[in-house]
Amino acid sequence: MSCWETIIDYGLRSQGIGERLLPRSDFTLCQQFTLIGSGMIWNIYFGVVALCSGFFLATAVAMGKAARNPLIRKPSEWFIFVFRGSPLFIQFFFAYFLFLSLKNVSPFFDPFTSAWAGALVVLFLNTAAYSGEIFYGALQSIPKGDTEAADAYGLSGWNRFRRVIWPTMLRLAWPAYTNEAIFLFHATTLVFFSGFPALQQRGDALYYANYFADKTFNPFIPYPILAGYFILLTLVIIGIFGIVNARLNRHLPQDVRKKLKIKPQMLR
Repeated sequence: MSCWETIIDYGLRSQGIGERLLPRSDFTLCQQFTLIGSGMIWNIYFGVVALCSGFFLATAVAMGKAARNPLIRKPSEWFIFVFRGSPLFIQFFFAYFLFLSLKNVSPFFDPFTSAWAGALVVLFLNTAAYSGEIFYGALQSIPKGDTEAADAYGLSGWNRFRRVIWPTMLRLAWPAYTNEAIFLFHATTLVFFSGFPALQQRGDALYYANYFADKTFNPFIPYPILAGYFILLTLVIIGIFGIVNARLNRHLPQDVRKKLKIKPQMLR
């Protein structure tokens, strides 16, 4: 079988398209690159959807934590504390068994026992908690002069938030938020190693890398391939977030604009 035929057969296997059976022997580099790359579709799906949806909840949570009303502030504080204080792996584990129990109560929860929905909910809540804390710190760092200027122009309520508070918050939080986005995509590799099963061996990139490592007893080929894919993905994220960062700071002189400084999180 040529490499092109392998790509056709296994390129979309993680989505249930193409060859159903995994290769059993005589593994080639093309097979490993193709199947691990196929699994990356899941990692990208989890990361993109959780990041985009979690962004809005994070903004709401940050505003809630900064609120003076304790009925709004306390739930936001506890939400951040619970999801930042517990390991993501344990969150996946408990969420799966929670959805499994709720499935017996109502068929509405049936999709949530699958990774595409259940694990996505966990990632969504987790990144919203971390990002909410980042945004809250940025809110606390907004220069007093900015809010005074908004008051001087007669801005209040929604207009004040949309024109002054929110843009300034994003500009201050964006470098740290970029690191959170990178970590989120890396954290997607935990999905199929927690409670959520990979149906018909349709797993993510780490799932297939682990499969080849187990079958060949040689982890030094599939895992570097996996690392290479994530390095490329990280470069894409840095590029996209760098463009947004330049847009957020477009009003500043060129020589004083802050450039993104990526600091990988060794521990979370």
